[in-house]
Amino acid sequence: MTFSDFKLPSDEPEQLLLKSQDTTNPNYGCEPESRSITKLLQYGVINLDKPSGPTSHEVVSWVRKVLGISNAGHGGTLDPKVTGILPCALGRATRALSSLLNAGKEYIGVLYLHSPEKLMRIEKIFKLFTRKIYQRPPLKSSVARKLRVREIYYSQVIEVKNNHVLFRIGCEAGTYIRKFCFDIGEALCSGAHMLELRRTRVGNFTENDNLITLQNLKDAYTIYQLENDDHYLKKIIFPMEKMVSHLPKIYIRDTAVDAICHGADLASAGICHIDARIKPNLLVAIMTLKKELIGFGTSLKNAMQMYKAKSGILVKANKVFMERGLYPRWNEKK
Repeated sequence: MTFSDFKLPSDEPEQLLLKSQDTTNPNYGCEPESRSITKLLQYGVINLDKPSGPTSHEVVSWVRKVLGISNAGHGGTLDPKVTGILPCALGRATRALSSLLNAGKEYIGVLYLHSPEKLMRIEKIFKLFTRKIYQRPPLKSSVARKLRVREIYYSQVIEVKNNHVLFRIGCEAGTYIRKFCFDIGEALCSGAHMLELRRTRVGNFTENDNLITLQNLKDAYTIYQLENDDHYLKKIIFPMEKMVSHLPKIYIRDTAVDAICHGADLASAGICHIDARIKPNLLVAIMTLKKELIGFGTSLKNAMQMYKAKSGILVKANKVFMERGLYPRWNEKK
């Protein structure tokens, strides 16, 4: 099994339907990759490698102190001893973190068996659990201990040495890996518990995608302050749009942008491109033709119905991130 065999739902490629042709005016807005450091510190996100020991909240607090900003947040809590990917949004980008709460996650961990088991039997049980499973949050969790369903997208036993099992798992958000390990042990009738865990993926944030440590961040910001050189800092702060790269999107014309920023819902006339993955009542990202994130909305129809619609409201806007006035009003000349 190769690395390419492991896929989360977000790996499905974007398929755009062209509803209407339009061009974007370079005088308005800004392509995300062209934002200044000042803007990125307010509309950026960092792919941070959380160390073992501190809580996720403490790590984010250190990010705020290092960058000298008043607001930052993380996309999915990790237990103190768990390491790995902790996306940290900066400034106003923290409001977009909700898009990562439902993003698929991947972990690599070590499970300890209370008695030796054969490899084939362990692999068989892992395969049995690679589906939708029932889980009840543990006693120490911060959520209500109600029975719920979570999907395991893929799992792999990488290596077994004595009673130690090294494994990889891709799962739905909200899956408790500690409970997964316990259940594996119950199914084997030998008992098991989790020894170590590392998160290797959150949505489209991966270990191969400029994963940095707090020291890397401190060094890059110090160079920026002392030498006025933003080269390194720009390499490690992504535009906030990376947080929605896994979401289905709708791209709208320039003249419709400011209306959305003022709280209007998205009508058929404002749409240029539609992601073919869109279904009714789905969270979608509303984007400009420059690929800037405007806000989130709830789709009222599927992609083909939107494509064929001649009029009417197609997306109910529920959260807006873009500032007003960056794009012209619909009745102003472009």
